[in-house]
Amino acid sequence: MAFIFNDQVYTDEHFSVHPGNRGLNYGDGVFETLRYSFGRINFWEDHYFRLMEGMRIMRMEIPMSFSPEFLEEKLKQCVEANGLKEKAARVKILVTRKNGGFYTPENNKIDYLITATPLNEASFQLNEQGLNIDLYKDFYKAKGLLSNIKTTSAQLYVVASVYRQENGLDECLLLNPDKEVCEAISSNLFLIDGDELLTPPLSTGCLKGIIRKKILAFAPKIGLTVREEAFSPFKLQKAEEVFLTNSIQGIRWVERYRKKTFVSTKTAKILQRLNTEVALNSN
Repeated sequence: MAFIFNDQVYTDEHFSVHPGNRGLNYGDGVFETLRYSFGRINFWEDHYFRLMEGMRIMRMEIPMSFSPEFLEEKLKQCVEANGLKEKAARVKILVTRKNGGFYTPENNKIDYLITATPLNEASFQLNEQGLNIDLYKDFYKAKGLLSNIKTTSAQLYVVASVYRQENGLDECLLLNPDKEVCEAISSNLFLIDGDELLTPPLSTGCLKGIIRKKILAFAPKIGLTVREEAFSPFKLQKAEEVFLTNSIQGIRWVERYRKKTFVSTKTAKILQRLNTEVALNSN
């Protein structure tokens, strides 16, 4: 696999991690995971501004070269270096503070790493088999700005994923300290009840998801009333449909939560509109 580290293209055999790497030692990093298809990065502008927001929140020094055009070109360069220019790819840009210091860094300058791996489909596909989900309650996700961005401090997601695997689940829903549902392990959460589309607000601690943002913007145009409102797990029992969203998989519908089952009728229509948004995206 080819990758880009600080502007230069390398291959696996040339890369090593310094023992003082702050991402390794302290989870001192932010990242974006993006989908490349049809020769472009899907919703690049939204991803770019979320990355910049994350770096500012983390008090990282943003290089003068980090323009949208510069980084987009680097992402595409990595895609091409891996022979994926005419295919679909999962692209990740990881930004960490430079080596040095303990909890207190020696400086706020950054390193960045870009990787690209193949995806099977250029368009989002709805999963044929609905997901089986449940709650993860051993630890709660904190609320606040750090919870809204993608950082390398992912312990909660890791232990929740182990729990999911041990219990034969497809996904787990996370709770905040107020025992409100905020998101899934790797996705934002949506509920449908009639013509109402419900999702947790950012104040619950959920990720500021790009696909979440797109769906909230176009949902009223397809006859859905949008509500961003905190809710308890009991709300899931009253929903007609439940689905999860992220930038790589698009939309995945949930078939079962405990003894409750759901359909995917309106979810499928939302996915169709999302694919249209991708096709129309000029970034």
